[in-house]
Amino acid sequence: MEPTGRSTKRMRPAPPDIHQSTPGPAETTDLEATTAGRTQHPPPGAGRDGGEGSPDRISDLPDAVLGEIIFLLPTKDGARTQALASRWRHLWRASPLNLDCRGLSGNFPGAILSAHGGPVHRLCLPSLLLQYRADVAGTWLRSPSLDKLQELEFYLELPITYRFSFSRLQLLQPPPASIFRFSSTLRVATISQCHLPDNTVETLQFPLLKKLALVEVKISEGSLQSIITSGCPALESLLLRTSFDIRGLRINSPILKSIGVHSRFVELIIQDAPSLERLLCLRMDMRMRVSVISAPRLATLGYISQDSPDSKIMFGSTVIQRLCVVSLTMVVRTVKILAVHMNFNLDMVIELMKCFVCLEKLYMKIQTDSPAGTNFWRHKHRNFITSQDIRLKTLVLGHYRGIQAQVNFVTFFILNAKLLESIRLEVDSRDYNDGFFAEQCRMLQMEKRVSRGAQLCVTTGSHNDVSSTVDLSDLDLVDPFTCRC
Repeated sequence: MEPTGRSTKRMRPAPPDIHQSTPGPAETTDLEATTAGRTQHPPPGAGRDGGEGSPDRISDLPDAVLGEIIFLLPTKDGARTQALASRWRHLWRASPLNLDCRGLSGNFPGAILSAHGGPVHRLCLPSLLLQYRADVAGTWLRSPSLDKLQELEFYLELPITYRFSFSRLQLLQPPPASIFRFSSTLRVATISQCHLPDNTVETLQFPLLKKLALVEVKISEGSLQSIITSGCPALESLLLRTSFDIRGLRINSPILKSIGVHSRFVELIIQDAPSLERLLCLRMDMRMRVSVISAPRLATLGYISQDSPDSKIMFGSTVIQRLCVVSLTMVVRTVKILAVHMNFNLDMVIELMKCFVCLEKLYMKIQTDSPAGTNFWRHKHRNFITSQDIRLKTLVLGHYRGIQAQVNFVTFFILNAKLLESIRLEVDSRDYNDGFFAEQCRMLQMEKRVSRGAQLCVTTGSHNDVSSTVDLSDLDLVDPFTCRC
């Protein structure tokens, strides 16, 4: 049996119970009822205008609420609300507009800005406009409808895996001056594929900006430091995806909560960040030294990789290099979610748990071409088992194949993690069959688990690969690694 798409099977032992996670009759009935309801009920406004059908309670809402509904819709769908009923005809032209140019062609965004009488709160434009049609971008950005703009995004039209050559990056042009006229109103900004020169950055002040992403942006180390330190005093989320070498960055911010880095930094120093909760290193092979001096609320950390010999992360005088705990002079009690890129090396994971003593979730992306070893543990780690509390609740393993070393690895947690709630094994679709499930249930000894509530989930899906993160909203997630499927 080989499924199509992403599939999941859960195994509840004692006795083992293997079943397919498919919608039951009740779920099917609900879906049919919902579909039937859509065909039977009139569109909003029908009851109000004297037609037959159920009362239109949505149209009874105040204009301000209906305007927010329109704002949350995609641009084309928001415009189509004018056809729902007479109650809605004037709302679109006056409501705050969410203008996302993805899927819009030609000068259509300009036509919308001319026709729409209300304010635009969110504007998304292709980043290539800044390079090849800066005059058009400048004209649109000067529209009076944008005077109270809160969110501005210049999105990449190329896949994030596409890398610009250094010569092309050198030729990046500055954005039009009109882009900076929103400095007093912007809350969210994503700037892509442009050059931010020092003389421009020196004058920038974004007092309300809470989220900032710089994607393939040419910027100097001093200017980047200035933006973070003084230019954006309200900044809570920072995403950096730039190909330019920056020697170092020092973070001193009382309110910054999330940092995502996919850059060629030499050194990132978290000197004083009392509100920092998430630190995401988005490049698996990032050659960077991270020094965490003061981040008392840091709870989510990843990826730490085994790939790069030059990478190092330090918590005070505790040093982790290539996932090896080189020096353990102090334990880190705040980190509860950890994502790593490594082979199935139980010795290394146990050393990490000695460092991150309150760890609750562990995500592992596996190096499929790396030797796994044996992972024998019963005698080797007897002292750790008897002296250390294993607080792990969730274990997620990618590229699981069920070989003996991997079975030994998983069995360690099944037989020793008393708080364990979930083990998720991500397998190749070729291994997704009843014979594989039955064999794994037997080999993993789930009937002997010390946490009676622990469940085993086998799936062809995978947990979130944060290396592709370009959306600032991803940085707001408490657990950005959890599966989105």
